[in-house]
Amino acid sequence: MKAFISAVLLLISGAVLMAQAPASGAAAPHPYASELGFSYDLPSDWQVIDTRGNLPQAREQAAQTATTEQAKKGLACVQMGLSARQGASVIVDVALPFDCFGQQLSESDLPGFGQGASQGLKQSFDIGEPTFGTYALGRHNLWIERVKGTLKGQANTSFTIEITCAVLKKAAVCWMAMAADDAALTTFEHAAVSLDGDAAAALVPASAFNKKPE
Repeated sequence: MKAFISAVLLLISGAVLMAQAPASGAAAPHPYASELGFSYDLPSDWQVIDTRGNLPQAREQAAQTATTEQAKKGLACVQMGLSARQGASVIVDVALPFDCFGQQLSESDLPGFGQGASQGLKQSFDIGEPTFGTYALGRHNLWIERVKGTLKGQANTSFTIEITCAVLKKAAVCWMAMAADDAALTTFEHAAVSLDGDAAAALVPASAFNKKPE
């Protein structure tokens, strides 16, 4: 699991960093809904970015760190959903559909996410010491990581990188923010999500980092 999550996050960061321009200036949908059982509501002043043309190259880069058959299969199945940008800040979600992966993950797999998440980001960022937490939204437990990072070779370009993941009925899904300022991080955390039909709630509650992963 550690190797897979590391490779997936390298895929995410690679595809997003290569996508520099908004797709025709399109506003973020209100809200974005996935057939995999979740919705996510970003403000309309966030602009959709098109990562499709960059995915093949990003997958190739991520595959270089995929050392197991599980990781390689996961990379082939991963779906990128909404990718949006405001200024230098980016928010994305990525999902692993279980019907493609051929394996149903459980919430007991979430701690493994924490062990590998930062590794995938190190290809593009110089990162600090991460902070981890766990929290619940409705019927689901989520794992979260926050870390400060700067783009390699661009020491003046700093971000707060925050990743939170959940296991749903049809897929494992992670949301990631590369926030260039506090306002973008607040948008990410306060955006309303619905998981498997649960009532909508803020993606990241204020208490998210109060409970540490076991």
